[in-house]
Amino acid sequence: MSPLSTDELVVSRELPGDDGSVLLGSASRRRGDTLFRGVALGAGLVVLFVLALIAASTTKEAWPAFQQEGLSFVTSSTWIPSEGKYGALAFIYGTILSSLIAVVLAVPVSLGIALYANEAAPRRLRRPVVYVMDLLAAIPSVVYGLWGIIVLAPAIKPVYEAINGAVGGVPVLGWFFNGTSGRSFMTAGIILAIMITPIITSLSREVIATVPSAQREAAYGMGATRWEMIRAAVLPWSRGGITGAVMLGLGRAMGETIAVALVIGSQAQITTHLFEAGDSMAAVIVNQFGESSGNHRSALIGLGVVLFIVTILVNVSARSIVARFDRRSRGM
Repeated sequence: MSPLSTDELVVSRELPGDDGSVLLGSASRRRGDTLFRGVALGAGLVVLFVLALIAASTTKEAWPAFQQEGLSFVTSSTWIPSEGKYGALAFIYGTILSSLIAVVLAVPVSLGIALYANEAAPRRLRRPVVYVMDLLAAIPSVVYGLWGIIVLAPAIKPVYEAINGAVGGVPVLGWFFNGTSGRSFMTAGIILAIMITPIITSLSREVIATVPSAQREAAYGMGATRWEMIRAAVLPWSRGGITGAVMLGLGRAMGETIAVALVIGSQAQITTHLFEAGDSMAAVIVNQFGESSGNHRSALIGLGVVLFIVTILVNVSARSIVARFDRRSRGM
């Protein structure tokens, strides 16, 4: 008896037996795929439903303040609950400013740690570096806040005073590095930077680990140094994922509550002076919600609605940026 060819073997595997076992197995797989698609679709719809429910319920609670203030709710910086004036612009400004400070400080450190752990660290040090980052991510935010107000703010105030004395009268620099308050936009930004560094580092490290080894070897084969290999092969491949990690860290910083409330100073103002006290949307909510009622309570919930919208916009922007990088990497 001559051996069967490859094509005959494939056909023999696919032909059903007398009991129709192959056909039943194929139908079972199709049912499994259909069930999986249904479960995945249901999970996605549940998430959208929860988001829509949160948006609808909070908007309903905040509607009296929106009706009273109108567009001035987001264009005015006057927040005087005793006089019935609720302008959120100063809080929006403080949220964005402290979050941007955090991103500016955290991204170089996070990217450096991720590159070191993946590309330069000895094997015996890589696991401890990862463990330390995971440990920082697990620390509760209130601990960061307490450390910031008890240790960091008093210790960093002389530094602010020295910088203010050195460049406070210099044009342009004096606009930013002015003020001497230990509880300030800058202090809040530093605390937020420490908090989001583990997030950006972990995500960036995972993205960098997906770079094909062939790209690294090709760069080395052309005589590139380690830095040239990272710049030419690693960073272009992983820039979309790194951008997504940064935007996720930004969203995390914008939504932080208790740590910022403890160190930002709780003073609603719009200023370019980074060393002055300020306030943010999440911080003013946690500071004033317990004693609020009526339109004051509605206005605080309105701040939550605005923060929710800003966070959604940040995440949508992150998705569009990552998608653009992906299209460029595919040459589309």
